[in-house]
Amino acid sequence: MIEQIPHILVLLGLIASAILTCYFKDLLAATLAAGLFSFLISLEFYILQAPDVAISQAAIGAGLTTAIFIIAIRATGRFEEGSS
Repeated sequence: MIEQIPHILVLLGLIASAILTCYFKDLLAATLAAGLFSFLISLEFYILQAPDVAISQAAIGAGLTTAIFIIAIRATGRFEEGSS
């Protein structure tokens, strides 16, 4: 039972970050929440004894993709159209 606690905590974090990603109207905040989701996925891969997948997920998913989204948001608008 004790070895399942990290899995449960990561799963709760994944659910929370997925909900926050959909909830935020600020695109920068949504991108950071998606980056957190990606980082938590890489953490789960590491816990599941797949460090090679965890490293590539952290580098590509959490790092590079988040950076590209932030650059795209800087070039466009930070908030969704029609948000109040």
